[in-house]
Amino acid sequence: MIAALAFYVFAAILIASAVMVVTSRNPVHSVLFLILAFFNAAALFLMAGAEFLAMILVIVYVGAVAVLFLFVVMMLDVDFAQLREGFQRYAPIGAAVGGILFLELVLVLGAWQFSGDAAGLRLSPIPGEVSNTQALGRVLYTDYVFLFQAAGMVLLVAMMGAIVLTHRPRVGTRRQDIATQLAREGAVDLVSVPARTGLGALGIMRRLPPAPKPAKQVEHHGAHADADHDGHGHGGHH
Repeated sequence: MIAALAFYVFAAILIASAVMVVTSRNPVHSVLFLILAFFNAAALFLMAGAEFLAMILVIVYVGAVAVLFLFVVMMLDVDFAQLREGFQRYAPIGAAVGGILFLELVLVLGAWQFSGDAAGLRLSPIPGEVSNTQALGRVLYTDYVFLFQAAGMVLLVAMMGAIVLTHRPRVGTRRQDIATQLAREGAVDLVSVPARTGLGALGIMRRLPPAPKPAKQVEHHGAHADADHDGHGHGGHH
């Protein structure tokens, strides 16, 4: 009962967070809802007995991919209002592509047939003598080792292609040539200066600070006016 209740709770939160990833207007909120969806999917994997896939989902996708998306979205100064301007213009094309994908999913699910051993495998998905991680390692590195290596090569080629397309040669940019800098001679001269002589022995004189400006004399117009008034007053008296 508790396991079934936990399954429905995690599944409901997973579906709700997945819907919010698509419908959120703020891309930062979309990435946060994506992280929440990863955590709930990892909980479902744990309930199914696939602890290796649960840890991979948390460590790789949440700890690296989703956090990287979050930092990229937060650091890039993207004008999202400008990106939404062409939404109505490209909406019919997006609807057509979505309809084609939905039709393909319907055709795939309609032609799906379960094997005769599916019921028994569903009851015991993990061998009894080994753990889930060991069983998954045996399958990947024995039965599907060539496909696993081919998938790694495809990812490596994709990464190299992205690096080549990103780092294009730019005309007019200045680059630091360390080999040329180290090969220069006479760039630095070592001079032996006697003790307690200072830079004056080399003819390098320190610039003296500027002389302080004299204080401005403030004329007391009121005092001069009073003195003149007194003088005129005494002269008139005499």
